[in-house]
Amino acid sequence: MAVELLNQAHENKTLPERSVSLIVLLTDGEANKGESNPAKIQENVKKAIQGKYTLYSLGFGTSVDYPFLEKLALENSGIARRIYEDSDAELQLQGFYNEIANPTLINIDMQYPENAIADLTKNNFKHYFDGSEIVVAGRVTDNDLNSFIVDVKADGADKSMKYTENIQLQDQDDVTEQQKYIFGRFTERLWAYLTIQQLLEKRLYADPSEKANLTAQALELSLKFKFVTPLTSMVVTKPEEKDKEEETLIADKLVEGQSTYNQPKPQRQFISHSPPRQASPVSYQPPTFVDSDPHFVINVPEKNDALCFNIQEEPGVILNLIEDKQLGIAVNAELIGNKHIDNVISNETYFGRIGIVNRAMKIRIEVTTEKIIVLNNKNKKKFSWQKTGSISSEGFNLVVNKRRNVTFSFGEGATFVILLHEVWKGHPLHRDFLGFYTMDDHTFSDGVHGLLGQFFHGVNYEITEVHKTDDPDKPDATMKLKNNLLTVTRGEQRDYRKNLKNGDKIPCWFVHFNGKGLIDGTHTDYIVSDIFSISD
Repeated sequence: MAVELLNQAHENKTLPERSVSLIVLLTDGEANKGESNPAKIQENVKKAIQGKYTLYSLGFGTSVDYPFLEKLALENSGIARRIYEDSDAELQLQGFYNEIANPTLINIDMQYPENAIADLTKNNFKHYFDGSEIVVAGRVTDNDLNSFIVDVKADGADKSMKYTENIQLQDQDDVTEQQKYIFGRFTERLWAYLTIQQLLEKRLYADPSEKANLTAQALELSLKFKFVTPLTSMVVTKPEEKDKEEETLIADKLVEGQSTYNQPKPQRQFISHSPPRQASPVSYQPPTFVDSDPHFVINVPEKNDALCFNIQEEPGVILNLIEDKQLGIAVNAELIGNKHIDNVISNETYFGRIGIVNRAMKIRIEVTTEKIIVLNNKNKKKFSWQKTGSISSEGFNLVVNKRRNVTFSFGEGATFVILLHEVWKGHPLHRDFLGFYTMDDHTFSDGVHGLLGQFFHGVNYEITEVHKTDDPDKPDATMKLKNNLLTVTRGEQRDYRKNLKNGDKIPCWFVHFNGKGLIDGTHTDYIVSDIFSISD
């Protein structure tokens, strides 16, 4: 009815041409008549509004299906609010009204140069309200850039508006440096906060196939930047006398839509706990991955540590990274070398081509530094690294992030990310190359193998006799593993998922001689003949 009224008003020109039309839905969750199926309501509302108006949802009390109201509002460019049945309910309503009472701009769009900016948060907005603010954050990818242009477009009450801002990066750097004692890494944390919120919003109304990927991205950022979100918790320990048991609080964000009766606010539960005696967000764990020259990194969450090793082989050699005969999944990668230059000898090798096979889904995927090809029976789909793209079909999902990475997921498990490392055009020595990361490996069978796959279900080792070497940052130690005693060296490798240029440092125990003693057999046992090889 509200949509019909607004449509008629616009058709009859009883409203100004540039007016802002909003619909506010109020509900206590009690359905006496009419449609009660949330999915059908969602479909009907979207079909009626057709993107012309903004819907705001107000849920009264604790019996409403708040996640549904939030989904309904977000799908139609609005927001949802819960109005608690307390003595200040009138103030809550007044506060909401003040938020949306004075729209001053619509269709705000902020454009940045594509070749200089990456990981941009939301940069187009339906409305700007008086007293509110719009924040956009992203990364400057070109460190040699001195300035860049921002174009801002919007529609006002009387006319369309456009202005251009020339941002001087050097000036911004100077200000940031002077105020670092106040803000620290404020801008980066603001970017992470906005990105997490927007991922969680998308997750509310995303298809089940896309929801897992959005959840993984939001969780990863929450842990890295230590934000408490609906996906994470904060552990807070309460120090007592030395011999007494400690109490530990698990503080979680109260999820809207859950009843708050019979539990304190905010939601808390108590468990017995021993040291550490500090507040600590859940620790970040790196994935199991292989990147660069090629460096293999094995995450060992049981020990809050990692193991690493290199493989030295000739260009053209194909290595098996994962093989699960039971699930019919295999991942193989082909090595490439640097360019041939007179009087320069380089033994560095990288992954230039990766093949993924899923027999059950009848899918083969080939990823090179130029393209991504998906073969499904006789169907062939090709993607370029120069464009964003995606596939979602019967449990298989693929998302290409332009010139950065491609994510694959098969059903509820087996999620892989392949990164594209680009060197500057015309580099005399180096070539573009790929990195491979496993983001979800819990569904693989006990028989999974390969240079990475054999570690999916854990690895048991002991580190003893740590002692200094000529390099104080790289002590040696003795590792007891599979009845072998190995000399290992403390070092670090880099996880490039979030920082494609410099990577995040991952401390690890380095196993020498192509992982000898750590991997089953020798590294040559993992050489295969074809990029799509998988054993019968």
